[in-house]
Amino acid sequence: MAENPRATFLVSAPDQPGLVARLAGFFYARGLNIIDSSTHSDPWAAGGPRFFLRLAVVLDAGNAREELEQSFAALVTTLAGTWSAGYSDRLSRVTILVTREPACLYDLLLRQKMGELACEVPLIIGNRTDLQPVAASFGIPFVEVPMTPQTRAAGEEQMLALIAAHRCDLVVLARYMQILSGEFVARAPVAINIHHGFLPAFQGARPYHQAHERGVKIIGATAHYVTRDLDQGPIIEQDVERVTHQMGPQELARVGRDIERVVLARAVRAHLEHRILLEGRRTMVL
Repeated sequence: MAENPRATFLVSAPDQPGLVARLAGFFYARGLNIIDSSTHSDPWAAGGPRFFLRLAVVLDAGNAREELEQSFAALVTTLAGTWSAGYSDRLSRVTILVTREPACLYDLLLRQKMGELACEVPLIIGNRTDLQPVAASFGIPFVEVPMTPQTRAAGEEQMLALIAAHRCDLVVLARYMQILSGEFVARAPVAINIHHGFLPAFQGARPYHQAHERGVKIIGATAHYVTRDLDQGPIIEQDVERVTHQMGPQELARVGRDIERVVLARAVRAHLEHRILLEGRRTMVL
């Protein structure tokens, strides 16, 4: 027997007495069972203390989602808050952008195939064809969209059209080695990027070789939402690992790849599970 779908609600509102009781009571009054709840109160938020909540409930056949959302919106309005909802039976559709590094792509596709990432991947776009065989091995369409200074505008238009045609609501940059324009970011669905965020001094090509030359002791990665400002978007997930002088550039790159794919997968999963609340340039992952 199939499980009933779940609805996950995210709420952000000025902190005030009785918030949890009023929000939980809303679902209790409708006979909905709360199966997961997380809260956070931020006393340092701009404009005064702010409250964040993630609450998941089990739906039944008698719950009309439109009416439920309308009633919930009315309640949150009285709290001067904002809200969003996600449903377990409405899978996100994800476009993955790639260049030539396969580690993150393989990891995402394997996790999706194993059910660890609840989403559909109808499209992979690459600015090169290096990873087309990977897409083919998973039975996913691959489209090459070359990027040069002369073709960038047309290429981004093509990517936007492909993303829209496949009804995708999330874009994941799996080591996509191209800078997206502000116009693309504004028109595309929300996007998540991965980069070697704990190596800020080592920009450009061969970052791990630069790190080796400088004798770094910690390397890591950061997954963040993509904004118009390069690598300045709200941070979702980070991790680091210690390294030693005994490791060569290739060993550092191996460690870096391990961290990057785990960090990216964690970030994508948090987004898919409707766990992330944005507050300005910050994220709360509940």
